[in-house]
Amino acid sequence: MMKENNRSLSIDPKSGFCYETKIYYNLRPPVPLPPESLPLSAASHALSLFHSNHLSPENTTALIDAATGHFLSYSEFIRRVKALSAYLLTTIGLSKGDTAFILSPTSLQIPVLYFSLFSLGVVISPANPASTQSEISHQIEISKPVIAFTTSTTAAKLPSSFRHGTILLDSLDFQSMMMTTLGAKLDQDRIEVNQFDPAAILYSSGTTGRVKGVVLSHRNLIALIAGYYALRPEIASENRRPSMITLPLFHTFGLFMCVKAVAFAETVVLMKRFDFEEMLRAIEKYKVSYMTVSPPLVVAMASSELVEKYDLSSLERLGCGGAPLGKEVTERFATRFPHLEIIQGYGLTESTGAAARMVGPDEVKQYGSVGRLAENLEAKIVDPASGDPLPPGQQGELWLRGSIIMRGYAGDDKATASTLDPEGWLKTGDLCYFDSDGFLFIVDRLKELIKYNAYQVPPAELEHLLQSHPEIADAAVIPYPDKDGGQIPMAFTVRKPGSNLTEAQVMDFIAKQVAPYKKIRRVAFINSIPKTPAGKILRRELVKRALSSASAKL
Repeated sequence: MMKENNRSLSIDPKSGFCYETKIYYNLRPPVPLPPESLPLSAASHALSLFHSNHLSPENTTALIDAATGHFLSYSEFIRRVKALSAYLLTTIGLSKGDTAFILSPTSLQIPVLYFSLFSLGVVISPANPASTQSEISHQIEISKPVIAFTTSTTAAKLPSSFRHGTILLDSLDFQSMMMTTLGAKLDQDRIEVNQFDPAAILYSSGTTGRVKGVVLSHRNLIALIAGYYALRPEIASENRRPSMITLPLFHTFGLFMCVKAVAFAETVVLMKRFDFEEMLRAIEKYKVSYMTVSPPLVVAMASSELVEKYDLSSLERLGCGGAPLGKEVTERFATRFPHLEIIQGYGLTESTGAAARMVGPDEVKQYGSVGRLAENLEAKIVDPASGDPLPPGQQGELWLRGSIIMRGYAGDDKATASTLDPEGWLKTGDLCYFDSDGFLFIVDRLKELIKYNAYQVPPAELEHLLQSHPEIADAAVIPYPDKDGGQIPMAFTVRKPGSNLTEAQVMDFIAKQVAPYKKIRRVAFINSIPKTPAGKILRRELVKRALSSASAKL
């Protein structure tokens, strides 16, 4: 838990660092949270903020399907949530503490389902519908669900052994569940959901090992909503233009943005599956003002000729997270869209998708940073070798503590103990540093550092340089085995259309900008870089490809 007397410590007002405790304290105004003992679900908290809006938000459009134009008003959204909750409780027999596995593309039904399950104290466990059957089996083994929600196109990947069966979200049966009048008769206030009860089991990307189930509590989501709500712009509802969620709703940040939208009475445009041109078309059609994006999408918007075909003048801000965004890409984007702010942020599934972010025009200009520490959070930068906490300007592993940190990993005490220390510090595994003004910079994943002749080479640094090349559309750098140096940096590079860029030119481009030990010593050209839905590079896939290609040549 965080110290209550933070402000009595000798904290540097610029960096937030305390030389007494060796802890970085956030520089945001403190955000009050509901009393811990108050029974409150994430859904109830979001809806209480929604109803506190004095501008009659019930008449506002809640959700829009980008492809079809179908929409739900907030009054209809709330009616469906109540009706579905009643049906799931009285007819299906779901109970507080049950887990529901959700395997579905994004749709208007998903937010309704999330809010219904949250209000009942049922733990949601959404998974990527593109997952294989073996991956899904492992996820089900982790979360132990009693019911599944899916669609007719993804149902075949699921077993038929759920105690309460499987419900198809695209069926007439599900439509009728959301239309029943039972909701008006059901006193859902009788269901006491404690804030520290589990709300969701989300699956980590697995880029650093076997997939784990991250257990987030209602308190985690409530604390995150409270932080955003305290900083919300005071804009009248009638002047708000829609926002768009491009990240899938099974992703931590997609899930949170969905809950936040209700708390703020926002209109949200949803995409069933991501398509770059469909996104541009939707921005123009619905006059989208704010959008959540991953770094590859920023790269595409900065370089794609398709952008010129659409009127994107309604866009005011982009919220970017999921992976580091290089300074060069940010500057290139700013040149093309000078009036469009990129609000960078940083978070992990284990920190409810948040940890640092930019607030206000001055912070947005700090290119290369992911912003300042979020509300109600503390941080340490820890030397990976000695375990000593480090002051501003020095690189080490980022540790986080506060009200948005996960409860642990489902059914995995060993992984929980190795990630959460006894004092509540989450070891992120990310190599980072804070500068003297309290801005956080992500260097790379500790486990992904390339060890060349005892030197440590961060792949992300080389990737950012590669992405600044005018003939490179995208790039990823991996460790490649080398008998002399141990590992050498190898670049997988995506050429822009019409480019004849050679391996020698790529290596020479980097060699001119880095110390000799950081030089790229091997290059492969590829059509696209494999990534997670959040934009993280799947380096293990590229390592396998590099090694199989090498063995094939023997």
